[in-house]
Amino acid sequence: MKVAIACESPLLQRSLELFLEGRLSSQRHCDIVVRDHEMHNDEHLSLIIGTTEKVDLQKPFSKAQLFHALANKLDVVKHLAAQNSSVAVEEEEEPQVSFDILERHIEKLTCEYQSNILKAVRAFYEK
Repeated sequence: MKVAIACESPLLQRSLELFLEGRLSSQRHCDIVVRDHEMHNDEHLSLIIGTTEKVDLQKPFSKAQLFHALANKLDVVKHLAAQNSSVAVEEEEEPQVSFDILERHIEKLTCEYQSNILKAVRAFYEK
């Protein structure tokens, strides 16, 4: 897991750097960004740390709680991605169902065409 830190609090920034040493990355190449404030137009997955109930991890926290919160956040995102991909697979399967109907219709027409040709050949040779 690659983690970037973007905190307004220098003390929290430094603490997180010590906790996440070895997992730090730039925001461009990270899996998740740890913040102490919300960013509404951010394209990255964020773990928000703060004192309100709306945050992902409340202060004060331990290193274990931080890693647990990071793992939970990534698991939720992976679960949502898996659900979205299964929905996409189901959408791809729908044309397969209509293709089966089309295939049966073509088989029926082919059998009718074959029987008409056989009738015509029999009629020709019976004269």
